[in-house]
Amino acid sequence: MRVRYSKYEASLDDLTSSELMDMLEDFLLDSGFSDPYNRYQPDPDRQPTLEDLMDALLQSLLEQDRIPEEWLQEARNARERQNTRLYQELQKLIQRLQDEGFIRLSGNDPTDPAQGQGMQGEAQETRLELTNKSVDFLGLRSLRSLMGALGKNNPGTHATRHYASGVEASGETKPYEFGDQPNLNVSETLKRAAMKGMEKLEEEDLIIELAEYTAAMNTVVLLDCSHSMILYGEDRFTPAKRVALGLSHLIRTQYPGDQVRFGIFHDSAEEVPLGRLPTVQVGPYHTNTAEGIKLARKLLRKMGGEMRQIIMITDGKPSALTLPSGQIYKNAWGLDPVILAETLKEATLARKEGIPIHTFMLAREPELLAFVKKLTQITRGKAYLTTPANIGRYVLMDFLTRKISRN
Repeated sequence: MRVRYSKYEASLDDLTSSELMDMLEDFLLDSGFSDPYNRYQPDPDRQPTLEDLMDALLQSLLEQDRIPEEWLQEARNARERQNTRLYQELQKLIQRLQDEGFIRLSGNDPTDPAQGQGMQGEAQETRLELTNKSVDFLGLRSLRSLMGALGKNNPGTHATRHYASGVEASGETKPYEFGDQPNLNVSETLKRAAMKGMEKLEEEDLIIELAEYTAAMNTVVLLDCSHSMILYGEDRFTPAKRVALGLSHLIRTQYPGDQVRFGIFHDSAEEVPLGRLPTVQVGPYHTNTAEGIKLARKLLRKMGGEMRQIIMITDGKPSALTLPSGQIYKNAWGLDPVILAETLKEATLARKEGIPIHTFMLAREPELLAFVKKLTQITRGKAYLTTPANIGRYVLMDFLTRKISRN
């Protein structure tokens, strides 16, 4: 019997949206390092476009050898690329990501025939926006990568030395006091009732279960987005963003009582909403560490809570300062005594407010090490020498072990 084999028709329909997002992860988190021009002249306001998205998707598909040679040949020879099979398949994949809620496209839509013939200029005007779903996806991927670096660990809770009623049973008991949650130990309470009689039962005869008290930990993550974070032959900012996304996902899923907010510091400092964090770019900036600490203190005051901390990821010594007039004073040469004094002043204020600063250093210049050592001594925090490859492991390990010096 003869077996007929039909000709294989290539298709990308078997790719799931999760696989597509995996392929685009590096592109979506890019900090400006992958573009050689942008690396040396960074534009902090640059946003990815539909054209960028298509190029990134095409590159990933080529690397996985998923595109037939005849599609490529057809695209090379076509006068109007929108009529080629390759371009149509890319449009379908992008549309799938839109339909499933991973991305939004703002501005003109070159996939709409009513808006012309898919001119490149139109595609460049169409900006790419990430949704909450895509941020969650990137956070989960980052967290899995960080947990993989640590091995199998159970996140647990932030245990303290105190006890309270109504959280997690510890096996211990105590007489009831006004204000306690009524988690009665039935057997011990009934013993008291049997011995004294129900009519003689008093408040202290009600025996409640003790539980380990777990305090909420409120965190501000400060990311240095000065020019040096992408300038010296390696991308230091993208790994920092991955750590921030992974930490956010961990806190939101495992520690519902905790809060985390994000700030970036450069010539000045500003809070960054979680939804915008993946697309933050490095700029042609100096390092205003004092303003970053001031911002973090302000955010933590709003968050309240008993346990608070600042996690700072940086690769440079302080080189900028906001003057009382609002002007930015900059000095990248050496460790300016005026800038240093104001930065350590902010650290002292954090210490008075009971806020430790844990610093993760991505560089090893002697001046930076001396500065961070002093900062750590003042705030009773910790400091780590890290690299872009291992920073996630150190940050997550520090957060999970919770070895924080407290009064």
